[in-house]
Amino acid sequence: MAAIIESTLVRGELADELAALAREISASVVVVQGSRNGAGSGVVWDASGLIVTNAHVVSQRDALVIPRRGEQLTAQVIAYSRELDLAAIRLTEPANVPLIPARKGDSRRLKAGEVVVAVGNPLGERNAATLGIVGGPSAIPGQRDTLRLAISLRPGNSGGALADVEGRVVGIPHVVIGPGLALAVPTHVVEDFLQQTWG
Repeated sequence: MAAIIESTLVRGELADELAALAREISASVVVVQGSRNGAGSGVVWDASGLIVTNAHVVSQRDALVIPRRGEQLTAQVIAYSRELDLAAIRLTEPANVPLIPARKGDSRRLKAGEVVVAVGNPLGERNAATLGIVGGPSAIPGQRDTLRLAISLRPGNSGGALADVEGRVVGIPHVVIGPGLALAVPTHVVEDFLQQTWG
């Protein structure tokens, strides 16, 4: 990360590098609307079109999904864990634009002080990017290996992508715990959740 910042600052291109990073991440982020809840975000998880979001964003049965530059589509909730605040959903109709799966990173390798980027749809703003810093793991009752972040997130960021500076998704933001502080579900917990669901 230091090398990236140093080289881009020397060339005066840091803003361009961060904008390109945000565009790459946002290609895999969609709007997710629960049947009774406000709109949140979701991450296209694999080439089959599986989308991961937070359980609190959707009901246990269905949701609406708006892909990037796409129309509103219906989706079915196929896995749900209130304890982990995770849900997996799949479209029940074809999207009119390709769903681009996110590149995943190893959340176990994250260290306190690393820079991360959250991309979601806060307060109706599409594909908004926010810089933050990993504060370290946080043991929360009912949660496993929750990431603690120094980052300013708003309603609508829930279920979106938390990525490292290489554009690899390392977590799913899900709780704002105070001004400039939030929690995220690490990618390895998401993978465990999906593995336990389908084996």
